Amino acid sequence: MKLILIGPPGSGKGTQARLLSKKLKIPHISTGDILREVVKNKTQLGQEAQAYMEKGELVPDNVIIEIIKERVSRPDCEKGYIFDGFPRTLTQAQMLDKIFKEKNKELDLVIQFKISDESLTKRLSGRLICSKCGADYNLYFKPPRVGDICDRCGGKLLPRQDDKKNVVINRLKVFKNQTKPLVNYYQKQAKIKDIDADKKSENLNQELLQLIDAEVNPNGLPEKQSFPAESAEE
Repeated sequence: MKLILIGPPGSGKGTQARLLSKKLKIPHISTGDILREVVKNKTQLGQEAQAYMEKGELVPDNVIIEIIKERVSRPDCEKGYIFDGFPRTLTQAQMLDKIFKEKNKELDLVIQFKISDESLTKRLSGRLICSKCGADYNLYFKPPRVGDICDRCGGKLLPRQDDKKNVVINRLKVFKNQTKPLVNYYQKQAKIKDIDADKKSENLNQELLQLIDAEVNPNGLPEKQSFPAESAEE
């Protein structure tokens, strides 16, 4: 089972990717995570990517695709995987299709997380992160018990610089412009399905499982598993 989750920052796709990975027993592949991994391990591709990152430049598509190609060739990807944050561009999507063709495989489903700009702005501008332990909070959905103090370690909670309201609005605008060609590409392939992400995480997770069950595996999820609702941070 090979899935792609597309959604703006704050839509909850990262949380849902982690939950689906656990329940479907296939790896969650995040571009950010694997970039950090290859840089940390000082692989040849990692050193190449790091050179761009240190200059504040985007890592080129050809480097990203080689990193992805190496990642999906590992044994844990034999039964499938979930892409989160990849592909980001039409070029990356086309290059990914070439990888599938080389391996005689096919993408199963692209799920687009739909949510209003108002909800996203509220979610993102309300986020707080502990300066000590990195715990996440949200003024609207998951507030700390006392002021700006972390419930876990007592550290000071701080907003992220890129979560300021004006920055959030610009990030959403950039995301829409960047992903429109990508969405059109998968619509032409009849691979994409929308889901309403403006709801609680546990409810969204159940709907995702039902959608995957219906679209990818009409005979039922592996061993007809019944998954209980599970809460998660937005």
